[in-house]
Amino acid sequence: MSVSKEKDNTIYVRTYERGVEDETLACGTGIIASAIIAALRNFVKVPVKIIARGGDELSVSFKQDGEKIKSVVLEGPAIIAFEGNAEV
Repeated sequence: MSVSKEKDNTIYVRTYERGVEDETLACGTGIIASAIIAALRNFVKVPVKIIARGGDELSVSFKQDGEKIKSVVLEGPAIIAFEGNAEV
């Protein structure tokens, strides 16, 4: 995962996923982890704006209670990528 900070509270996230064995256009887990670490390191403030490799603009917000991270919310676009039927 690669994170680069921009001046307007935005970070760019690139992810390489094991199993896929390649860079992916977005990864929710990686995006959330990147946002939390960037905020905890005081690179950005919550809510954190994220630009994924695929170009989607996302937002991650969370609350901190001491050392605990709570109420994590990832917001962004969602599309239907596939539809199908399965006979059971």
